Amino acid sequence: MKSRKITAIILLSINLLSCSQDKTVELPLTMQNGYGPFRMALGGISPYTENTDNPWYKTYLKVSKLPEGLTDIQIGDIESNINQSVYQNYLLGNITEDRYAELQKSWNWTPDTLSLSKIPIKTKIAFAYGKDSEGIVKIAIDANNNLDLSDDGLFIPLDMASVDSDANRDSIAQAQAVNVSFETFVHNKTVPVSVPLFVMFYNQMNRFMYNFAQYATTQYKGKQIAVSSGSTNLSYANIDIAFLDSLKSGDKVAVEDIYRKNEYVEIQNEIFKIMGVNTNKSTLVLEKTDLPKTQLFSTQIGYKSYPFQGEEFTTKSPVSSDILRGKYVLLDFWATWCGPCIQEFPHLKELYSKTDRAKFEIVGIVGDSPLNTLTDAVERYGLTWSQIVSDDANNITKTYGINGYPTTLLIDTAGIIITKNLRGKELEEKILSLVNE
Repeated sequence: MKSRKITAIILLSINLLSCSQDKTVELPLTMQNGYGPFRMALGGISPYTENTDNPWYKTYLKVSKLPEGLTDIQIGDIESNINQSVYQNYLLGNITEDRYAELQKSWNWTPDTLSLSKIPIKTKIAFAYGKDSEGIVKIAIDANNNLDLSDDGLFIPLDMASVDSDANRDSIAQAQAVNVSFETFVHNKTVPVSVPLFVMFYNQMNRFMYNFAQYATTQYKGKQIAVSSGSTNLSYANIDIAFLDSLKSGDKVAVEDIYRKNEYVEIQNEIFKIMGVNTNKSTLVLEKTDLPKTQLFSTQIGYKSYPFQGEEFTTKSPVSSDILRGKYVLLDFWATWCGPCIQEFPHLKELYSKTDRAKFEIVGIVGDSPLNTLTDAVERYGLTWSQIVSDDANNITKTYGINGYPTTLLIDTAGIIITKNLRGKELEEKILSLVNE
């Protein structure tokens, strides 16, 4: 009798595992050079400092030889995979336990140690720049990753401000790119790769900028899918996904048509959650759900808004999605240092004065801002609607996956997201049309 129970438990476990596996789809990725349907992003390059208190100091590369013919030389590196780099430097003792925990928290990152190499791999590309005999700034990139910059050619980086706004910037960037070598960790092996690296000079900011010209492609049920890691970090921890079928060759995908990790995509009347990229397997992972949109939480239009609760900053009274149910609600994610956020306040104040509190409410969700600056902002700009500070207790910005300000979501009376990131007159017209129905 006991053996039958054990057998039944084993069979049940196998069935549950099979159901779970049936819902997971892993799509093999093929890496492509270029930016594909995604708009190129640029990251800043900073040289090393001599400050030994810098938490990154022990992670600096040790360059054996510098380029010849330059003065005032500055050295630094460009990181291809910051997640792998942080993980291996933590294991090496170059990053402290506290720093490692701090980075995980600030990046909302839980290291997938099964996809990361415990043995250090080459993720960084060294560079050095300085002035030649005529005072012209030139740079050398350690393209072969041998930590010897004397065997790499010097070049004058393109000033993107000099490029005509109508020019094809993708083509120009790729023509100027240098193929650099580094390593990735795929199928539990260290794999050497070569990727185009574009380096430019931003004269207005007096700073070098860079990106990697790489994205990935896959397909599922006849749908062509492109995946980007953002072009300034090839960790594929934060991804953008676009469907290529509706795009003409050379077109860029609209911001509203980009999907991200933990969001949902619809493919042939089925809904899949984007679980992310498994870099070790080099696959895009989707998870099928049988629930309709209206029962799924997301920040996407047509889906349920995540529940939230907190207290109003000034009055300390409770504010929550449950309390606001039955009203149209504008969630305004902002920060006190965000210029575009502050510029929107006069429009929101006018809108607030025109609407009935029984039908419409605004809730400001304030992130990454010192409390004293919020007190000043509420008084200076005369904000009369509720303000909630997103903190470690309520985790509102983390739950909503907010990575830029301002971000707005308009939610209907049933808690479904109607639209997002509307501002000014367009937002006013939308809300007045709803509350005056």
